[in-house]
Amino acid sequence: MSGMHGQALTDWSAAQLARTEAALSDWVGVGAPSDLGQAMRYAVQGGGKRLRPLLVLAAREAVAGEGHSGVDAARDEAALRAALDEAALRAACAVELIHAYSLVHDDMPCMDNDVLRRGKPTVHVQFGEAGALLAGDALQALAFELLTPERSDIPVAVQAQLCRLLARAAGAAGMAGGQAIDLASVGEQLDEAQLRHMHQLKTGALLRASVMMGAACGTPGGAALAGLACYGNALGLAFQVVDDILDVTQDSATLGKTAGKDAFHSKPTYVSLLGIEAARQCAQNLHGEALAGLAASGLRNTERLAALADMVLLRSN
Repeated sequence: MSGMHGQALTDWSAAQLARTEAALSDWVGVGAPSDLGQAMRYAVQGGGKRLRPLLVLAAREAVAGEGHSGVDAARDEAALRAALDEAALRAACAVELIHAYSLVHDDMPCMDNDVLRRGKPTVHVQFGEAGALLAGDALQALAFELLTPERSDIPVAVQAQLCRLLARAAGAAGMAGGQAIDLASVGEQLDEAQLRHMHQLKTGALLRASVMMGAACGTPGGAALAGLACYGNALGLAFQVVDDILDVTQDSATLGKTAGKDAFHSKPTYVSLLGIEAARQCAQNLHGEALAGLAASGLRNTERLAALADMVLLRSN
């Protein structure tokens, strides 16, 4: 486990989440017509671990002060730091919007047909299927709008890189591709390599992108980027393994979503493939890989990233 004290992570997380929630409140659903804004806000607010924003912000802190800007040598360093901090906050919100949109669509009758999310009725139950579809569409578009503000000191190269990382993680090479494999695999028996590939795309890609988007709000060297990528890959997969374990060991009230739905839908999981004890060992091994990636990065300020890896392993929902 990491050396960061639990209370220190709690205090840091509370501060970062307060910033994130305030920004989401300011940006989500503002000016949207009819019930669209209300549906967007319902989908985003009122629950969730906000792991992805925390990963963005922790990675930004890890790379802050590394390397040199190379963007505008004449620019005041404090102003550049402020601009990159703004970029990280926008990236934290953007990745959460993509995650929220994916849950809205994933819960719909044509996908998982779920009625409970974060302890409350899902968006299509509350606003109808058409309202949920439009809310998800609007959240996806808003994510990229946040990354490209009209008036900002954020370097345009940083804006472009953030858009590229998020688009790739959300599309056919990432989350959407993994969801397609997931739908095609219902009732099928996947081997471990196939299951790993599916979850690296479906769940892992967006978690890895969260780390790399935070890193893009700085100028880390090649070794640091490689170490962070290793951390992100391992943590993303560990999250899914733990999710599979919780689906069979926790109840719906604890999870805030319908428990046991993977088995009900005959979906392949790490528990169904390996058994629960081997799945737990797999999660432990991936946690170790994540921490090894941080060590290999050579970055000095990775305590929060390490503590977030601990949180992924030990979470109960």
